[in-house]
Amino acid sequence: MKKLVLIIALLSAYQFKAQIDPIKYPTYTNIDDALKSGKTVYSMSFRDKGMFNVPPDLVKMDSVFFLNLMGNNLEKMDDEIFKLKELEILNINSNSIKFIPDEIGNLKKLTTFSINLNSLTKINPNFAKLQKLKTVDLDANNLNVFPEALLEIAALENINLSSNQISFVSKDLNKMKNLKNLNLSANQINDLTDVKFPSKIKYLELQQNAIVALPEYLFRSENLEFLNVSNNNLKEISPKIKGLKGVVSMNLAHNQLKDLPKEFQLLKNLKTLILAGNPMDKETIQKLKELMPQTQIYF
Repeated sequence: MKKLVLIIALLSAYQFKAQIDPIKYPTYTNIDDALKSGKTVYSMSFRDKGMFNVPPDLVKMDSVFFLNLMGNNLEKMDDEIFKLKELEILNINSNSIKFIPDEIGNLKKLTTFSINLNSLTKINPNFAKLQKLKTVDLDANNLNVFPEALLEIAALENINLSSNQISFVSKDLNKMKNLKNLNLSANQINDLTDVKFPSKIKYLELQQNAIVALPEYLFRSENLEFLNVSNNNLKEISPKIKGLKGVVSMNLAHNQLKDLPKEFQLLKNLKTLILAGNPMDKETIQKLKELMPQTQIYF
C-alpha cells in the first residue's frame, strides 16, 4: 500500500507541471537533444542508460524540476546534480550509491527524493536542510538505524525505509507532525516500547520484523487507518487497541496470537482483519466472528 502511495505522489507531482503542456515541455532523454531544442528544459530522464557519471552539461539545465537517474551504475551523486537549484523530484533508484554528500542540502526545493536499491549505510545530517521534502524513499539500502535527520524535516508526509537492517527506531517520531505514511517493514526491529508515533499517521507498515509487543503510544493514533504488523512475534494484543478508533484494515497474520481482547468489538470502522497463520483454536475463531460481525476476518 505504501509503495503505491509513494508512486502516486511522484507521478502526481510530475504531471502537475509536465502535463501543463507536454509538447512544449517534453521529458528529454538525451542531453544533446535538450541543448539543441532551444527550449527551457523542465524534465530529464536518463533511466537505464548504463551511465557511470551524469553528463557534465546537465548543469546547463538550470530549470529542470524532474530528474530520473534510475537504473544506472552511479557510485556517487555527482556535483552536477547539486547545481540544479529548481529540482523538486529526484529519482536515483537502482544504482550503487554508498553515501549522500554534504551538498544534498543545496537542493532546497526538493519535495520527492527516491534513492532505494542502493548501498547507503547512513544518511548525511545535511539531509535535514531539505525542509520542503514531503516524500523520501530509502527502501532496500543498508541502514541500521532510523535516520535522525528525517526528524528535523517538518514537511515530511511519506517515509519508506523498508528492507534495510534497522534495529533501532528513534522514540521521537512524533516530531514529524505531518507524517502520514511510514513503512518500516522487513527490518530487524524487535522493540518499539518508547516510540511515539506522529498524531497524523494513517498508514503504518511494520511487517516482517521481530516485534514482540505493540507500543503503548501507538494506541493513541486515532487517525491510523491501515496497520500491518504481520510476520512478527506478537503473543498478545493490549486492550488499549480500542484507541485505534479510525482503523479500517489491520493485518496481524503470522504471529503467535492465540486470542484477541474483547475491546476489538469497539473498533467500529474496522472492515478487514487478517489473522491467518496464528495458533487460534476453532472456539476462538468462532468467538471472534461473533464479536466483530461488521468485520471481514481472514483466518
